[in-house]
Amino acid sequence: MRPILLIAALATLSSSPAMSKPPSAIPNARPWDQPFLPPAPAWDGASKALLRDASDPWASAFEQDPAHDFSPDYVDTRAWFNRLDAASPLVRIEPFGVSPEGRPIYAVIASKDGETLDPAKPVLMVQAGIHPGEIDGKDAGMMLLRDIAFYGKDDLLDRVNLILIPILSVDGHERAGPYSRPNQRGPRIQGWRNTATNQNLNRDYMKLDQPEMQAARALIVKYGPDLYVDVHVTDGIDYQYDVTYGYNGEDGVWSRSPAIARWLDSAFKPAMNAALEAQGHIPGELVFALDDRDPKKGLSDGGLGERFSNGWGSAAHVPTILIENHSLKPHEQRVLGTYVFIEEAMRLLAAKGGDLRKAIGEDRALRPVEVPTNFVAEDQPSVTRAFKGILFDRYDSAASGGSEIRWLGKPDPNPWVMPFYGSRPTLTLKRPAAYWVPGYRADLIERLRIHGVAMETLAAPRTVAVDMLRLKDPKVSPMTNEGHVPIKVETVTAERRDWTFPTGSVRVSTDQPLGDVVMLLLEPQSSESFFAWGMIPEVLNRVEYIEGYAVAPLADRMLAADPALRAAFEAKLAAEPAFAADPDARLGWFYARTPYFDDHYLLYPIAREVAP
Repeated sequence: MRPILLIAALATLSSSPAMSKPPSAIPNARPWDQPFLPPAPAWDGASKALLRDASDPWASAFEQDPAHDFSPDYVDTRAWFNRLDAASPLVRIEPFGVSPEGRPIYAVIASKDGETLDPAKPVLMVQAGIHPGEIDGKDAGMMLLRDIAFYGKDDLLDRVNLILIPILSVDGHERAGPYSRPNQRGPRIQGWRNTATNQNLNRDYMKLDQPEMQAARALIVKYGPDLYVDVHVTDGIDYQYDVTYGYNGEDGVWSRSPAIARWLDSAFKPAMNAALEAQGHIPGELVFALDDRDPKKGLSDGGLGERFSNGWGSAAHVPTILIENHSLKPHEQRVLGTYVFIEEAMRLLAAKGGDLRKAIGEDRALRPVEVPTNFVAEDQPSVTRAFKGILFDRYDSAASGGSEIRWLGKPDPNPWVMPFYGSRPTLTLKRPAAYWVPGYRADLIERLRIHGVAMETLAAPRTVAVDMLRLKDPKVSPMTNEGHVPIKVETVTAERRDWTFPTGSVRVSTDQPLGDVVMLLLEPQSSESFFAWGMIPEVLNRVEYIEGYAVAPLADRMLAADPALRAAFEAKLAAEPAFAADPDARLGWFYARTPYFDDHYLLYPIAREVAP
């Protein structure tokens, strides 16, 4: 139990309007100032020159704070952007959604084009605050937009347009306090990881449950960004890198968007790393340690799931970069690194955006016959990586009863050689021509529409030759995940039917740029599917039953009339003693083989179109 004094302090903090105070009124340290964190290596990067003096009328709240360890709340952030919008013709605010608690979600658009963006110019979309405690992108974006508007960087808009989402999870941003992220060094007041409905938006790129993600996806469809940057802060081990970033397909590994990955490898990454290094930052590839207690054990790719931005971007053929700034570096250092990243991304798009658009077009034309999915970690490392580690030792912890890591805050002069584990698919899906979704599942149809999927909607009922999928032995998870009860099925059997789809049903062709996304969402075996998330549980309910007095004589007649059936039954009795000893199970086996059995039980309602 925490001391009474600490509980009182927490109560005071939770009830005080700390986030609405000017930075000078916020204490320079958290009431409990994380003395348990390892020391941060000294840093004096050239990017500190980007900071404006606190006396500057356009200094952000982050810059006004003497420690550069503060990020303003939602109201003050919006007020600052409103002032920027009013003062500069280059900046405008576009609300694009409303949160569960009623807060407008908005983007800040920087352009020389006026209200309608020139489609010839590449668009950079930067999303901050999907995890509101990881808010570096907001503070960096405020600084850069200010410099574009007033301090000589308007040339960035000559050939590129910028869209900044400063806070995506606006409700989580306002559940703020000093105790949100104990493993992160600043800002000293942080938002909460999940939304007001306790959802992690960074798991919602495919299923599109939440209004915040639905709104963000609609904004992406509207503006079609050429590059999408999702800004986060890491968890995990200590190391020298301050800005790590990555994308699916990095270093030539398999990707759903191979041409985009090649461009990012050859054109983007070398220039970005050089720009960051020139400003005193240490860029690195995304870091996911296999074991935080044994940091030299190895690294992984963190998984390639489409529920995350980088996985979704690969499947949707939207060039997507996931930034993970290092949590143990000071907030100032992370924010300035993010500023450098965004500015350099704009310059790269201006110089080489045409080549990126060619790569996007090449990937959007792909129609692979087979689509690998359901990736898991490889058993053996595929390569080794040189890694800039931090020195550490170990100590015996009385609390844990074991040996624990103690990071020393000093760069290890000797690079670590780290085994790297990639991912491999466990399922390969064959591409059908199309899927048919019944009109009564308007909720699923709407999610497809928000994704930007092209569909044909039936104005009248239509009978179609399709393959309906029979699910074999689906398993319901004993635990919830993001407000759902997941369901897993490994085996399905196709049953050819002439099926009548009612008015409002849709035909969803896979011959479109989002065809892979369609497959991943509609194939029940896909771990990213609507079914896997537990959104189609009704197929697990069996309707109508038969009493023993009726099924027993019926079963006896079936045995007498069908030698093949008798042989199959006797084989099951011999192989499964528990089944043989269970009268109800035995009779149920026969009932399932009669025309009285519920034909829709375990019959997936979304059909594959039969090829002509």
